[in-house]
Amino acid sequence: MVREVDLEVREGELVSLVGANGAGKSTLLKAISGLIRPSVGEVRFDGRRLNDLAPSKIVAMGLAQVPERRQIFGQLTVRDNLVLGAYSVRRRLDRGELEARLEHMQDLFPALRVKLSEEASRLSGGQQQMLAIARGLMSRPRLLLLDEPSLGLAPVLVQQIFEVLARLRNQGTTLLLVEQNARMSLEIADRGYVMEAGRIVLEGTGAELAGSEEVAARYLGMPGVDAGSDPDAAASELVLRLRAFLS
Repeated sequence: MVREVDLEVREGELVSLVGANGAGKSTLLKAISGLIRPSVGEVRFDGRRLNDLAPSKIVAMGLAQVPERRQIFGQLTVRDNLVLGAYSVRRRLDRGELEARLEHMQDLFPALRVKLSEEASRLSGGQQQMLAIARGLMSRPRLLLLDEPSLGLAPVLVQQIFEVLARLRNQGTTLLLVEQNARMSLEIADRGYVMEAGRIVLEGTGAELAGSEEVAARYLGMPGVDAGSDPDAAASELVLRLRAFLS
């Protein structure tokens, strides 16, 4: 059960949501995406209430999710998976724009460039995760939700994924990241929230949470370290506001 959650993501931010397994992080993302609905409270995106909208309508508004465990279409080619990521905006794209987006995904994830014609199921785990993120980006979302993008990956691939997320943030993509690798997610986050037993129990800048002795002891496996302060944590425009009680 998720309850008494008050969370916001502002335009241009990377916000990290950390916590143990079963804390309610994935449930929260599903509520934002419209896959489940709050019994009380509301989810707002750019001022508009999302509670009663179908997931397809929410995607069309500019909010996309990269699900846990990739969930790519294994029997389709890598290219077809990417094209499906732009399905919600396809009518607004001419062929040139679609090809430009495909090219941009290959620039972000060079490993996909030589795999476009292969079935997605034949990719390695790391390549499948890259494909899942690229598919989510194909609609050019105003807010991208990512659910455990490092799950099951080797450390070198985890590093690559986080480098891409930092690059996306620096390019202005707004991100809400759910991630068990608390240390790495807080290192690249503008702000963060800690979730326990369905509630938000701590919030602050990424640097503040990374430097918190409480967070370090529970999630980082080390004593607290002074990570300094982040004077640029404040962002310009409210993109997502969530006050939700889920059952």
